Amino acid sequence: MIPMVNLKVQYEEIQSEIQDRISEIFDSGAFILGPNVMELERRVAEYHNLSYAIGLASGTDALHLALRAAGIGPGDEVITTPFTFFATVEAIHYCGAKAVFVDVEPDTLNMNPAHVEACITPATKALLPVHIFGHPADMDSLTRISEKHGLLMVEDCAQAFGASFKDKRVGAFGTAGCYSFYPSKNFSCYGDGGMVVTDRSEMNDRIRRLRNHGSNRTYVHTETGYNSRLDELQAAVLNVKLRRIDRYNDMRRNVAAQYNRQFSDLPVRLPVEREGCHHVYHQYTLRSDRRDDLSAQLQANGISAVIYYPVPLHLQEALKEYGLGEGAFPVAEKASKEVLSIPMYPELPESDVAYICKTVRSFFGAAPLG
Repeated sequence: MIPMVNLKVQYEEIQSEIQDRISEIFDSGAFILGPNVMELERRVAEYHNLSYAIGLASGTDALHLALRAAGIGPGDEVITTPFTFFATVEAIHYCGAKAVFVDVEPDTLNMNPAHVEACITPATKALLPVHIFGHPADMDSLTRISEKHGLLMVEDCAQAFGASFKDKRVGAFGTAGCYSFYPSKNFSCYGDGGMVVTDRSEMNDRIRRLRNHGSNRTYVHTETGYNSRLDELQAAVLNVKLRRIDRYNDMRRNVAAQYNRQFSDLPVRLPVEREGCHHVYHQYTLRSDRRDDLSAQLQANGISAVIYYPVPLHLQEALKEYGLGEGAFPVAEKASKEVLSIPMYPELPESDVAYICKTVRSFFGAAPLG
């Protein structure tokens, strides 16, 4: 079976570097908030041309603590997208706030800025765009809206490390940018991990306090916080990979270019890359009204295929109290019936790419391309 992502082949290239760092950690006995975490925080902040980066235990914690540190609380509303992983809305709920959904753009599947202002109320405190699948949201429009209405903006960059909008890294536009380092992400560790990037010193200070039980000094607690610390082992892995992330993303873009060429004449909707955007292809996602049959054909031929996401958030059982039914967000609902992600990782062999393309073309009755 051709997997969606093959972590083993990447590990084989960097194994010796990772093992050297891990041996140093075990020799030192420093496992929590040690030199590897500090190094990673410094380097990720520099990568984004920002002042601060804070390592956390997961991407979900990154969203939650960023919102908490920004002052989001009970009675507040946060505008976001219904087409994303459930953690986006979980983080809002953890703060006691309410998610307000707006539909997505038909091409990028990112939050549609044209619908945002109609949803703003006196309770609205923040925008939470998601750079879905690695394509940046329309940050020009969303920044204008946030500034016009005095709203915070917390970016969900979980799928988009290294992506940029008009030569500016995602995560650097708003109050804070939030990352997940879950193993399947385009920039990943070998467990759970997350990070917040920001240029605001007060955000940095409070997130650092919140991640460590509300404490800045040992056994002195100024508020009730959480246990959300990126450990040294995961930071070591990420430090090794950070030097290679742009190359990894370029390799993903090369695979995507091959897919685009092979599928351009088929009756499917391909991912877009808007002018001024740098897509990093965390996922390569096709859209077809024959999605389920195509998925079955791929699986039958030993090719992994996954639906991200089969149920938009407003139709999830866990959010039934929102009272939103079918038809509330038609673009997101239509996408959920059509999207299919196929294997995408930097080291995907040329022979596997060719076989995947041949299988997809065969499904639609098209001859192989040379």
